Formats: sequence, C-alpha cells, structure tokens
Amino acid sequence: MDRLQKLAVNSEGFVFDPTTGDSFTANSTGLFILNRLREGKSADEIAEELKKDFENAPEEVSKDVSDFVTHLHTYNLM
Repeated sequence: MDRLQKLAVNSEGFVFDPTTGDSFTANSTGLFILNRLREGKSADEIAEELKKDFENAPEEVSKDVSDFVTHLHTYNLM
C-alpha cells in the first residue's frame, strides 16, 4: 500500500504517519492538496481545481502544488 494512503489525516490538518510515527501539520491548502493526491489526482489536476478558488494568482498555484509534492517526496511519503 502506498504510504500516502496509510497516513491518518484529520480535518484540522494533523497528519500522522503510522509507518514512522512522525506527525505533521498542513494548512487548509496543504490539506486540500494532500486529500486530492490520496484520491489519485495528479498535481496538474489539483492545480486546476485550486485555480478556480484562487482567481487572483493562478500562476502561483501550480508552483505551490509542486512545492507541496516535493515536500512529500522529501519525507518519503510519495
């Protein structure tokens, strides 16, 4: 099973990795991205969804999603 799927995530942004015992927090955008990744959506699909919500800075949304995914890779969660 993918480690991302094993994470325990609550609605407040608390994330627990039962594999390592590590815990993390995510803001509302990070939580949105994490939940969509767990649903199997790609970074591009997630960025498009977020662009609909954040009309003021759509070019930054793709970078934010990419940065978040990079952090997940850094922690070996993806």
